[in-house]
Amino acid sequence: RVRFMSPVPVGSRIRGRMKLLASEPIENDGVQMVWETTIELEGAKKPACVAESVVRRYP
Repeated sequence: RVRFMSPVPVGSRIRGRMKLLASEPIENDGVQMVWETTIELEGAKKPACVAESVVRRYP
């Protein structure tokens, strides 16, 4: 799921932050993680984008 909350003007300074929301073991010794990524725009009161992604890792 991705939410774009405001435009990012060309040449703007941005910063990305990632937060692990959930982690659980899955079959074949893997792990499923849910990450929230927030893209912030310098000087803005609210983020430009918030995305939630599901990632699976296997050994």
